Amino acid sequence: MKTRSKKYKEMEKEEKLYGLDEAVDELKKMAGKRRFDETVDMAIHLGIDVKKLQQPVRGTLILPYGSGKSVKILVFATGEDVEKAKEAGADYIGGEELAEKIKGGFMDFDSVVATPDMMKVVSPLGKILGPRGLMPNPKSGTVTKDIKGIVTELKKGRIEFRMDKDGNLHIPVGKASFPKEHLIENINTALKSVLSARPSIAKGNYIRTVAISLTMSPSLKIDTGKIFREIETI
Repeated sequence: MKTRSKKYKEMEKEEKLYGLDEAVDELKKMAGKRRFDETVDMAIHLGIDVKKLQQPVRGTLILPYGSGKSVKILVFATGEDVEKAKEAGADYIGGEELAEKIKGGFMDFDSVVATPDMMKVVSPLGKILGPRGLMPNPKSGTVTKDIKGIVTELKKGRIEFRMDKDGNLHIPVGKASFPKEHLIENINTALKSVLSARPSIAKGNYIRTVAISLTMSPSLKIDTGKIFREIETI
């Protein structure tokens, strides 16, 4: 175990720039010795003066092959929307009884969706759901009349990304077990979404660095010039 740790530290020090194909191949080699299916994460550092931004860079995307994560969705709805939520695969559906359950500490879900008329029940949960990034809101599409549509999207692996205070984005792009071609397409899709979220004040080098890694591996830096040419952007 110590030998492997030393090897990874040396790889990180090298600061080598990988082509995307090469980087994915390298990650899959590392994953071959593990007993669990690791997540492939992409870290992006944006060349933005965060102090000048009124709103952080954020957006949503649907990976063509999903993230590989099983998502539990909680829906606040009544009437016909309850059946629509069930058809779409929602895990928990209800109203005030669900709100009380959450107040009591229940947090076994990954996304929360609500119809507009149910926000009077959801709003008091802001202090619980807000800090966890789970509060439904119209901008992300999680407060909507189209319950079936949003639940279907979320189950397919719709991802929300949001820049942190240091100008970084972290996006899960699949599992180590995914075929190489699927990982590459997921990564390209995520990069296109980040590029489309570019704020008007961003000048010059918008995306400074891109790196991919496994749950328990070093980060491999990607040759951004090459990858942007490949996805025919900027």
